[in-house]
Amino acid sequence: MIDLKALRDDPDTARASQVARGADPALVDQLLAADERRRSLLSAFEQQRAEQKELSRSIGKAAPSEREAVLGRAKQLAEQVKDAEAQADAAAEELDRLLWAMPNIIVDGVPAGGEEDFVELRQVGTPRDLAAEGIEVQDHLAIAEGLRAIDTERGAKVGGSRFYFLTGIGSLLEMALLQWTLNRLVDEGFTPMTTPTLVRPEIMAGTGFLGAHADEVYRLAADDLYLVGTSEVALAGYHSNEILDLTDGPVRYAGFSACYRREAGSHGKDVRGIIRTHQFHKVEMFVYAPIEEAEAEHERMLAFEEASLTALGLPYRVIDVAAGDLGSSAARKYDCEAWLPSQQRWLELTSTSNCTTFQARRLGIRERTADGRTRPAATLNGTGVTTRWLVALLENHQQADGSVVVPEPLRPYLGGRELLEVVR
Repeated sequence: MIDLKALRDDPDTARASQVARGADPALVDQLLAADERRRSLLSAFEQQRAEQKELSRSIGKAAPSEREAVLGRAKQLAEQVKDAEAQADAAAEELDRLLWAMPNIIVDGVPAGGEEDFVELRQVGTPRDLAAEGIEVQDHLAIAEGLRAIDTERGAKVGGSRFYFLTGIGSLLEMALLQWTLNRLVDEGFTPMTTPTLVRPEIMAGTGFLGAHADEVYRLAADDLYLVGTSEVALAGYHSNEILDLTDGPVRYAGFSACYRREAGSHGKDVRGIIRTHQFHKVEMFVYAPIEEAEAEHERMLAFEEASLTALGLPYRVIDVAAGDLGSSAARKYDCEAWLPSQQRWLELTSTSNCTTFQARRLGIRERTADGRTRPAATLNGTGVTTRWLVALLENHQQADGSVVVPEPLRPYLGGRELLEVVR
């Protein structure tokens, strides 16, 4: 939720943010009008209620000849107060509806436009020339099937399309990635968390996932619960309606969970293998920070993601995501995309978002400052690692005989294994 006072003080920034997102700037004016109406009606209600109280106190003092008239006036005023209260409540509800519909205001420098309007910030690493090495490029699924690491056929038999089994070395490789990432995050001051994968509607809505992309979320109607697509949701709800002490610095969590996404609207897109699936595992970084430290924390999480990709020998690029491709909660988002040899394109492996105080306002999360005041905290999130990283690892480290070189940092988690070899 945006800061209503800031909107009143500077509506032009909010209008510009809406335009950059490709959204309707008229929503800002609707909000301002609704806010003005609510304040006006609330003032009228409070004035009439004060008059009602004053009149009530005068009833006992009224002369017998005047009492009937005073009682009549009191009854009339009571109806007026009731009506004024109903109008003020309705105006408050309308303002609240508009506030929940308004996406976060982007920070300075975010590119305007849609999905294709991102700005590439840098490329790191050089993709291998596999043909020059005498390697006939295979995609991750062909490699994995040779290693008996992924079984999509039986995954579809059990769960339907876009489900899979990680088998043998595939399962071990995923666990190695997850554990390696968690250990490094602990060293960086993150508290590891295993989070719920089912959350209440108010938590899902509070994080901003029930807006334009609600059709991506699985809902269990019988229990009125939602399956999370990222542990960001549970970690954002962890401190809902609490006051945090951030005077010693940001609070950082590393959440592990299974994640579920309906992939609505992606029919025919990335149907082969495990690039786009309904279920996967993920380690997610989540940070509560004073708003003044939010941008620095954002850069810190991006640096961790880049260090991970570099350590695993994956060529990648960093993009500054355009405003129209941001979720409703994000004020800025950076993606890291690894090179995918089989398709000669970049594949998103990480995202990290600065949500400023948007989620905190919706979830009632505040911080107590050094001078004793309370105010909304900033929240940030970022990918530690996901199952999808297996795609990039298998393809970028493939060998001519179908084997795969294990990146050095993962070897201790695989019993020292240096090479994943084809199962004959």
